[in-house]
Amino acid sequence: MTLRLLLALLALAASNALAQPYAQRAEVRAFVQEMHDRHGFDSDVLDSLFRQTRPIAAVIKAVMPPRDPAVRSWQAYRGRFVEPRRIAAGRRFMHAYAAELTAAEARFGVPAEIIAAIIGVETLYGKQLGRFGTFAALTTLAFDYPPRAELFRKELEELLLLAREENRSPLNYIGSYAGALGLPQFLPSSRRRFAIDFDQDGRIDLAASPRDAIGSVGNFLAGHGWERDAPIAVIVTATGDGVQALLDEGITPQRTVRQMEALNIGIAKVGSGDTAIPDQPAALIDLITPKQPTEYRLGYRNFYVITRYNRSSFYAAAVMDLAAELRISQ
Repeated sequence: MTLRLLLALLALAASNALAQPYAQRAEVRAFVQEMHDRHGFDSDVLDSLFRQTRPIAAVIKAVMPPRDPAVRSWQAYRGRFVEPRRIAAGRRFMHAYAAELTAAEARFGVPAEIIAAIIGVETLYGKQLGRFGTFAALTTLAFDYPPRAELFRKELEELLLLAREENRSPLNYIGSYAGALGLPQFLPSSRRRFAIDFDQDGRIDLAASPRDAIGSVGNFLAGHGWERDAPIAVIVTATGDGVQALLDEGITPQRTVRQMEALNIGIAKVGSGDTAIPDQPAALIDLITPKQPTEYRLGYRNFYVITRYNRSSFYAAAVMDLAAELRISQ
């Protein structure tokens, strides 16, 4: 199926859904029954929630892939996040919450500037939390966006469980178009698994408590295997016939530099300094900008861990670079 056809079908499905109440749809009724059978939810209460909910066309529009997915630019992406306004806000954030960032680094092993950079990339330190009702956004994606319906139905389930645990209405949560919540933009599943009461006030509040957000980001990264005092990535040059084959292996660290060089690949560190390239398993990461030389990085385990937050090498590299700016400012 071509991208153009996919976009047309999704637009048609979204248009048709606008006229069909969720509570009347067979797949929604099946979901309600499943939630009753699996978790003991009251079917009438869930039915009432869906009767109050309408599809959000803006959510479908926001989640759709770009019309020309081949146009990807690392320099353009980086410029959105590693820029003066976000750097200045990050420095203020690190100054205001220095004690909490230090405590999180000591507890989880994640550098303070990495935690701060993630919050900066995600929400500009709380200035961009999202404006969509989370229940309506996830319902829209779960039942009107087939390419990722399974993921979003799972997140809708997690939201209902979260709301029950917190004794809140599922309709009271506000976040991004994709259902992400609070300063760290956790999906409901991550909110339930990794969010912690880092300020020890008896409740978890990722929207209004930067302290809880700081601890929760540290906990998330540690939970995905962050290695204390280990490298993240190194900017390198990569040459030779084996470069593309190595890129095709993906972003999971597998080979040391010596093992890469055995595949007819030349690896050299970019920049000054006497620090050698860490002799640890890494992945070769290509950061592409149209009409510009490709930037390569050796991504180690911690680079891969950042991509568990957002499955994008661009994202992990931007977090790394913003963190470097924040670390310089200390």
